[in-house]
Amino acid sequence: MANVNVWKVCAAVFGASLALSSCEKAAPSAPPQSAVAAASPVEDPAPHEPLDPKKAQSLPEAPLTIAGHSFTVELADDDQEREIGLMHRGRMADDHGMLFDFMTPRRVGFWMRNTFIPLDMLFVKSDGEIVAIMENIRPHVETPVGPDRPVRAVLELNGGIVKKLGLKVGDVVHHGAFKNLP
Repeated sequence: MANVNVWKVCAAVFGASLALSSCEKAAPSAPPQSAVAAASPVEDPAPHEPLDPKKAQSLPEAPLTIAGHSFTVELADDDQEREIGLMHRGRMADDHGMLFDFMTPRRVGFWMRNTFIPLDMLFVKSDGEIVAIMENIRPHVETPVGPDRPVRAVLELNGGIVKKLGLKVGDVVHHGAFKNLP
């Protein structure tokens, strides 16, 4: 959140706009990051291109819960959907998000090219357990972020939701993709 190059793919998932995008290939090695990281408070970089809602995608929605909190999420589960991710959206409801499902665990990196809203990114194992969280990733940042371990999926929520709801590493994401619905 397809194989034009690893960073473009990462951009869509980061389209994290992580929507940032998906990385189908292993991301180049980066210094290890803590399980929970927050973006530094600096000005947002300029967008790569102007906001164009016609370029935003709309994917099928499904319910998802974490620690008793309910969300409606779009599922990005192929290269093209993960590459576009949450790009070109000017807003997103607080109880909405996008789940980037890679089907099998892999190292991923997400960037925020053409993502116009800050995002919290939750990195999730195959059983739904959250293993890393990156909070308030700023719009338009093109430096990929992600954990130093493989994950099955990445959940992007509005920036600040993780802190507001007290979500944490170790919480379990319940969604059909993880076959763990209550």
